[in-house]
Amino acid sequence: MMGTTIKTDFDYLVEQLDHTPLVPVLLDDHVHTVWCKLEFMNPSGSIKDRIARHILHKAGKEGLLKSGHVVEASSGSTSIALAHVCALMGLQFTAVLPEGASEERLWTMVALGAQFELVPSSSGMLGAIERAEQLAKDNCWFFVKQFENTENANAHYQTGIEIIEQIPSHKIDAVVSGIGTGGTLVGLARCFKQQDMDTLAVVARTEGVRLPGTDIECCSLIPGTMMENFPNLYTTALENERGLTFKEQKVSYDLAMETTKRLWAKGYPVGPSSGFNYAAAVYYAQQENLAEDSTIVTVFPDRMERYFSTASFQDIKHKTATMIREKENEKLKREIKQEILNELSVKR
Repeated sequence: MMGTTIKTDFDYLVEQLDHTPLVPVLLDDHVHTVWCKLEFMNPSGSIKDRIARHILHKAGKEGLLKSGHVVEASSGSTSIALAHVCALMGLQFTAVLPEGASEERLWTMVALGAQFELVPSSSGMLGAIERAEQLAKDNCWFFVKQFENTENANAHYQTGIEIIEQIPSHKIDAVVSGIGTGGTLVGLARCFKQQDMDTLAVVARTEGVRLPGTDIECCSLIPGTMMENFPNLYTTALENERGLTFKEQKVSYDLAMETTKRLWAKGYPVGPSSGFNYAAAVYYAQQENLAEDSTIVTVFPDRMERYFSTASFQDIKHKTATMIREKENEKLKREIKQEILNELSVKR
């Protein structure tokens, strides 16, 4: 019909997709309950769906996607989310990643039609950002710039509104999260402040040694890298937004991994940063001796599947292989027993 605007599947996604579940999680009877936003239930499997949808939707409205090609530096979930949204919008996407990204992530991006470039692991995310910037400049592609794009944090205003609506008490004493770009924690902190809530934003950090070969997305999980000298939305907020209050809470890397496995056993198919966030939230409540009715919120950022080839799953792989061998041995024993019985039957 003339004059009718035909909506695309992406339009419906932007309009209808919100309100991931918020659930109270208690792993031990003697610790504080933590309200956890299940962001791994977003379509591509992570909280980064929110920023991908928001940033590209806004860029499209502003005429910034005329080249039809998007590029971003990302070691994980942001690349997958952007590949997902670009596929829905009919755009091409190129991800630039440091060497060492898990194969599952690359497979997922390629399945969604994306291309990728790898930079030497020694150059890290800074090297990936420089290469993405060069590609954008040379080809007139849209460069997302998640580490400095304020729309990253703005995307999480809606996340904050959802949390306020979903919390029975409609009050939040603390929100706890690790820092990658800083967009999630800064966006939530801004939202809660604008809604006149007295909420403390707690930055989760690791202490101890990161195990070789373990691929965890949240950059604050990697001691000695990024956070000390890497500008992002969190460091910018610290310098420029005096109205936001942040505190840091350290937890050990081993505790983060142990907590992740306990969440699996509880029925949450999450990545290691979820265990990290939850452990930091519980430890913060204990350290501060928070009242029993205090409300602490965190996010479960992504799903377990993108970590299958990493060290996080080595014991699971070993256990599975052992179970398979045991089943095969049992089958072989049954077959041998049956053969013996058959031979005895013939002799009779």
